[in-house]
Amino acid sequence: MTSKQKHFETDAIRLQRERTQYREHSVPLFLTSSFTFPNAEEMRDTFAGETEGIIYSRYSNPNTDELIAKVCAMEGAEAGFATASGMAAVFASMAAFLKAGDHVLASRALFGSTHQVLTKIFPKWGITSTYVEPTDIDNWHEAIQPNTRMLVLESPSNPGLTLVDLEKAGQIAKAHNLILNVDNCFATPYLQQPLQYGADLSVHSGTKWMDGQGRMLGGIIVGKQALIDEIQGFCRHTGPAMSPFNAWVLSKSLETLSVRMERHCQNALALAKRLSEHPRVNAVRYPFLDSHPQVDLAKKQMRLGGGLVSFEIKGGVAESMQFLNQIKLCSLSSNLGDTRTILTHPTTTTHSKLTEEERLAVGITPGLVRISVGLEHIDDISDDILAALSAV
Repeated sequence: MTSKQKHFETDAIRLQRERTQYREHSVPLFLTSSFTFPNAEEMRDTFAGETEGIIYSRYSNPNTDELIAKVCAMEGAEAGFATASGMAAVFASMAAFLKAGDHVLASRALFGSTHQVLTKIFPKWGITSTYVEPTDIDNWHEAIQPNTRMLVLESPSNPGLTLVDLEKAGQIAKAHNLILNVDNCFATPYLQQPLQYGADLSVHSGTKWMDGQGRMLGGIIVGKQALIDEIQGFCRHTGPAMSPFNAWVLSKSLETLSVRMERHCQNALALAKRLSEHPRVNAVRYPFLDSHPQVDLAKKQMRLGGGLVSFEIKGGVAESMQFLNQIKLCSLSSNLGDTRTILTHPTTTTHSKLTEEERLAVGITPGLVRISVGLEHIDDISDDILAALSAV
């Protein structure tokens, strides 16, 4: 790898593998499942871990290695592992460490699939969890049990855009010898680096803003070397490895991450302000909006406010559906982090598996709409959305 530079943008472009004998300018693809050895002794020593080398693409590959090194530089991490999807990363970051009898303390405001893992899958294996309010962090100590092993959170949350004080979370984890596992998907490494605040692991869905163009699935976990060693061993034998092609795509996407996130955030803040003035809107949630109850915390631990805006339409499900059916330019999809602006109704889609009580506990009301603000011109985005609102 080339040496680390002083600035995020430069690392994103210039941190790459050494060229092959062809001196290619762009990183080449290594589409191979396995690798050969010059002799039996070197093969033996590589398998034994006595010699560095690449054995099999489920374990590592030049493309995934390059991607991991780049994200580690962005986050200030010692090591990482790339997975086949964002949820594979979330699952592996927990399952690699938890066993029957362990307990997880989790922020209540989590992605729907993460909630399903904690409440439906882990209990079958004897792993329990307790939810705590993300904004009540000073009282989290009371929920820690003797068998608590890990503290899991995401900030900002999906879709309510609630923040967790990462510095306080880091202090709690350290005081109780817990692994602090932070889902950093919605901020990306450009806007926030949880490891700087005491997190042990930072987890991403590369499918979202990191790729930014809706082309691929992928996830990545970065953090302390000793923890990543455990995750790597778990993933080697369970198989959720990222493909070399997706790693190559994602690494190239990171070269433009800073430029794209600047524009996403600029558009999102402008749209949030315009939505705040519309008579059909009850409330708007955006971390850098002055009306957000945690705006000071957001500006402390985030570079910018991110590309997601959530707002509540006056009414409920029927009015939300009517609004979405009036959209002409923007897309209706459950995904986010694309160049294209995407609208989602969490109650009937991404968080439909939660009970109404669980949804309301994290601020998902029947009229809540999530917007993943894209890179189109802000006037075109807002004209489409505001016109649809006016038709409700």
